[in-house]
Amino acid sequence: MLSPKRTKYRKRNRSSASLTGNAHRGNTIAFGDFGLVALEPKWITNRQIEAARVAMTRTIKRGGKVWIRIFPDMPYTKKPAETRMGKGKGAPEYWVAVVKPGMVMFEMGGISSELAREAMELAGDKLPIKTKFVERRDME
Repeated sequence: MLSPKRTKYRKRNRSSASLTGNAHRGNTIAFGDFGLVALEPKWITNRQIEAARVAMTRTIKRGGKVWIRIFPDMPYTKKPAETRMGKGKGAPEYWVAVVKPGMVMFEMGGISSELAREAMELAGDKLPIKTKFVERRDME
């Protein structure tokens, strides 16, 4: 699972403002020839990222290369079940990546367009948002 080695603070504000607007960074294909673009704002967990990565790499069968362009660097805290209100913020449960519409989440290169489309669609099925398959030539 992806998680930061260390952070400046253990807990962060759970701000809904972090999901407003479109992605201004990370919205172009930088490494590969094909990409998976988010169409909705959402927090993507480290487990969802890993599930999508496994689905992609199994589909391309050790051919080509996969780049993960998002990283879960925001801690998601949760209070235990059946706990009374108050007594501070809960402990960090897992890590999430903030994804905005237009962000390229995964990239792939070194394989055919048909195989890349199939792999990206399988990866998109593992994610809780609507996604779109794009090619480098479409982005330019």
